[in-house]
Amino acid sequence: MSATALMDVRDVARRYPGRVAVESARFALQPGRVACLLGPSGCGKSTLLRMIAGLEPVDEGQIVINGALMSAPGTAVAPEQRGIGLVFQDNALFPHLDVSANIGFGLKGMKAAPRRERVAALLARLHVAHLADAWPHMLSGGEQQRVAIARAMAREPALLLLDEPFSGLDGHLRAMVRQALLADLRAMGTTVLVVTHDPEEAMTIADDLILMAAGRVLQTGSPEQCYRRPVSEAAARLLGDATLLDGTVKDGRATTALGPLGAPGHADGPVRVIVRPEGLLCGADGPAARVTAVRFAGSAYNVDLAIGDLAITVRHPGPPPVPDSMVALGVDPAAAHILAG
Repeated sequence: MSATALMDVRDVARRYPGRVAVESARFALQPGRVACLLGPSGCGKSTLLRMIAGLEPVDEGQIVINGALMSAPGTAVAPEQRGIGLVFQDNALFPHLDVSANIGFGLKGMKAAPRRERVAALLARLHVAHLADAWPHMLSGGEQQRVAIARAMAREPALLLLDEPFSGLDGHLRAMVRQALLADLRAMGTTVLVVTHDPEEAMTIADDLILMAAGRVLQTGSPEQCYRRPVSEAAARLLGDATLLDGTVKDGRATTALGPLGAPGHADGPVRVIVRPEGLLCGADGPAARVTAVRFAGSAYNVDLAIGDLAITVRHPGPPPVPDSMVALGVDPAAAHILAG
């Protein structure tokens, strides 16, 4: 475990009869940062979250929190003794308790006066003080979420785990609640691990990403690093559209269907080139491509192009080309990422 890591997940596995849910997962969380565990449905991310929380056993590997071993084969510290707060997707507020009682539920061993002070402080920090006497059914989705997080924070956990926390909210409300809530948690210095299947959400809120597919952690790093420098095609796909080109490197230059690219440091031989839609340029120097479709996408147009058997989508900011017309297509060299073939 690194000197600064709050949590270390060390090659953990969880297996069921006939199915592997998590295999050799490894990553670390640094204190005071927001990390997102991103992957498609069924990839094992919620199982991994439950393992961290102590709700699922570990078949292999170790989970260490604040320097203490929490999970290993034959070792399982109880969830309530891990110093973790957990909020599920449905928030799971107690319907028979008002907001204050929900938040104070885990503080029953505390004396009445400090308990009231702690609840009042959380009500204020999470901007729900005006709802102290309200019942869960009276709250909006965003309000329920804030109360659930306040309840999870009541015992001052070292780590807050959020399982798809914004999936029940729609559109603009989702973005507003997400931004405001994460700002509050950052101001409190909370270390947060968020599980999500939404790449835009993950890149918007995370300091650090953990990309997961088919039970394995594919890549960890900053959102920009994972987006611009994916370690594999699978990792690239998790963060949105990408064009993948076959290429051949010779003497530091890669030959591709869209023209030559610099490939310093790559050995001669086959490679794969990953380019995001915004890295493809209509009207630039390059081969001719036929426009097969144009779709308005708000701040830009998504332009579908064909070069022989190769189908490509370009994110084009200006007036779009006309369907069935021919355009020159080039690549921004700074936006091309080369992987060994």
